[in-house]
Amino acid sequence: MDFETLMKANLDTVFGERDASRRIVAIRKIYHEDGLLHEPHRSSRGHEAISRAVTDVLKHLPESFSFSAMRPAAGHNGVGRLQWRAGPPGAAAVVTGTDVAHIDGGLIRVLHVFLDPPDN
Repeated sequence: MDFETLMKANLDTVFGERDASRRIVAIRKIYHEDGLLHEPHRSSRGHEAISRAVTDVLKHLPESFSFSAMRPAAGHNGVGRLQWRAGPPGAAAVVTGTDVAHIDGGLIRVLHVFLDPPDN
């Protein structure tokens, strides 16, 4: 299983895509139809609900922000993880986190998004 390709596609073409019509196409390619997205304060099931959740996340971030992987994805036994950062290109990260995906048949069945606590 190619955890790197799937996890990076989720970061780039789902969370990195502000155009909802392009994002839903990507979601349909990499998530199960009844896929589940768990964020710290809510969960969303199904392609449309996942897309709406990502729209809500992105509307709270400046247009200049982008997501990027901090290192290659890793995984085994159907579970993959990817550590990421978000912020203005070329600047310090404003937020960091880790995505943990349960993968079934080459598609994301469940994605857990963990946000790192802010540095104090």
